[in-house]
Amino acid sequence: MSSKLVKIALAGEGGQGVQSVAEIIAEAANQAGREALYIPNFGVEQRGGVSIAFLQIDDEKIAAPKFVKGDIVVALSDRAVVRTQQYVGPNTLFVYDTSIEEVEEYLPKNAKKVMGIPALEISKNELHPRVFNILIMGAVIGATGVVTLEQAKNAIEKKLGYKFEQNPKLRDLNFAALEKGYALAQQA
Repeated sequence: MSSKLVKIALAGEGGQGVQSVAEIIAEAANQAGREALYIPNFGVEQRGGVSIAFLQIDDEKIAAPKFVKGDIVVALSDRAVVRTQQYVGPNTLFVYDTSIEEVEEYLPKNAKKVMGIPALEISKNELHPRVFNILIMGAVIGATGVVTLEQAKNAIEKKLGYKFEQNPKLRDLNFAALEKGYALAQQA
């Protein structure tokens, strides 16, 4: 576990669940006794606009609510790739979904590393489209180490436990998606 400040920006279209992913990671960090600051940004149109979640996690109090460059920037749509350029710097790990079409020319040239993961494809073919965002969450945790898999599972349980009680299969699906995303980030 790193003790330094980690700055994360997650961006996607409204409805892709980037805000709930940021919330769950913040919750997991809090449960682990770390400081977490989460700021949602919905863009102009609530539905159909690019939604960005800004998340900072540290062991100490977080000084500034906003940041200029992220340590990890995740873009889940073509518009999100373009929109997040400003948060990418020489120390940024830029993660995008490989199912986004014709986006290569827009991928940041100044990032430390650009990592494409087939999140949508895997969630559609192997798991369930609804756990796409949890797979992304796993990748973020795998790449940053801000919380452990166990802490992430506890936070998911806390947020979605009521759904799991109605359908226990959902728990397995969500945890499988989390582990898959985590493994993908570790391999990259």
